[in-house]
Amino acid sequence: MYKNYGPLSTELYDFTKPVGYSLGGDIEYYLERLQGITGKVLEAGVGSGRFYIPLKEKGIDIEGIDYSPEMLASCRKQCLERGLTPVLYEGNVSNFSLSRLYEAIVMPTGSFCLIESYQEAVSALTCMYQHLVPGGRIIIDLLFPTDWKTGEMATTYFQISEDEGIALERKSIAMNWVEQKTLTVLKYEKWRQGKLVDTELQKFPLRWYGVEEFKFLLQSIGFTTITCSANYMYTKQPSQETSLMTFEAVR
Repeated sequence: MYKNYGPLSTELYDFTKPVGYSLGGDIEYYLERLQGITGKVLEAGVGSGRFYIPLKEKGIDIEGIDYSPEMLASCRKQCLERGLTPVLYEGNVSNFSLSRLYEAIVMPTGSFCLIESYQEAVSALTCMYQHLVPGGRIIIDLLFPTDWKTGEMATTYFQISEDEGIALERKSIAMNWVEQKTLTVLKYEKWRQGKLVDTELQKFPLRWYGVEEFKFLLQSIGFTTITCSANYMYTKQPSQETSLMTFEAVR
């Protein structure tokens, strides 16, 4: 029934969040935190390259992994347009096995929260741990659903070209306090000269974590030197108003 990060989702993502578009300052923050890195970096959930390409252009030896072939195809295309040679893998961040180790693994802007189950989240962090060199770091963003309103619905229209546009309908379906999940359903409609030519339905679940809960999870896997920073201000402690926090931890 649902298509996750299919052609319409990818097209709209590239239109609204093009390469180099910084979400809340994430690109600048990660560039600062990765200063001094000389080894390889892996972006988990690389998508279509919004974040990946600017880091690659800054000289970081970065690779990427994602499960969406449409997103990866867009990333490759945009890299080649810029004269870059990407190293990208199609795979699930919850269960991947690559032939090399990394000095850092990054997952910006809440992508980790898209991992639906707690067991898959544990598996993802374990995979990351196993793919780090000794002393290597993970840097991961987590989101809090601070502005959630169950039942809220909104439709936005985007004119992609003179003849084409995409309508995006977003509906907040439910919040599960016990499982710490929210569920949003996204409906994409592509219109050409006033006629509907394609549709896509996407389930968009998000899982949130408490600060101490996530620290304990990282420690249980073997990570050390754990820091938590609020809203891209390094080591600033989260508060009730915090909507995004960044964890760093060392193997």
